Amino acid sequence: MGKFKILLVEDEKLMSMFVEMELSHEGYKVDVAYNGREGLAMAEKNGYDLILLDIMIPGLNGIEVCKKIRLLSQVPIIMLTAKSEISDKVLGLDVGANDYLTKPFAIEELLARIRVYKRSKVGINNDKIRVKDIVMDNKAHNVMRGEKEIELTKKEYNLLEMLMINKNVVLTRSQLIEKVWGYDYIGDTNVVDVFIRYLRCKIDDGFEDKLITTVRGVGYVVKGD
Repeated sequence: MGKFKILLVEDEKLMSMFVEMELSHEGYKVDVAYNGREGLAMAEKNGYDLILLDIMIPGLNGIEVCKKIRLLSQVPIIMLTAKSEISDKVLGLDVGANDYLTKPFAIEELLARIRVYKRSKVGINNDKIRVKDIVMDNKAHNVMRGEKEIELTKKEYNLLEMLMINKNVVLTRSQLIEKVWGYDYIGDTNVVDVFIRYLRCKIDDGFEDKLITTVRGVGYVVKGD
């Protein structure tokens, strides 16, 4: 299997150099475009596994580029934006983006988001996810811990799946809200704590080895080899 190919469309030269360097260090093949028209041409010409697309770029803005790419391909697109207004995030997602990050962001968070799509590409999401003695079968839509079948609600299942495919990556409550409840969710992030408690009752109670770890002040993580 060849290198995971990423197109970065970002007009801020220092930012693009830094992101390109970090992604290359992680083993990704990275191409960079500095304006919307160049980025669109490269997206049309080359087969990428993921596109990082800034909203505020010259030529064509990121929203227009995303719209045009979606006419051709379902390649995962993560929008990068300095704007924190929810309307910009919603607009990006409505025209076909899969995810977004608001600048400034930690490179570790970007790498974690990319890993989700990389795992999806190699088929983990379409088959079985294993962490320790827990097996999540997405085809049968069931969860086994050892010989015991765990009955989960849809939200519990989606929450556990997000934690398992991001094994060893600490996910914040906000990230889990966006991925499991949706970007338009209006409510308290404490709902995550409530559902983590439900999950623990079902998958951890009665087992010596606890699956879900709380990172105080940050979020939750599933640890495994």
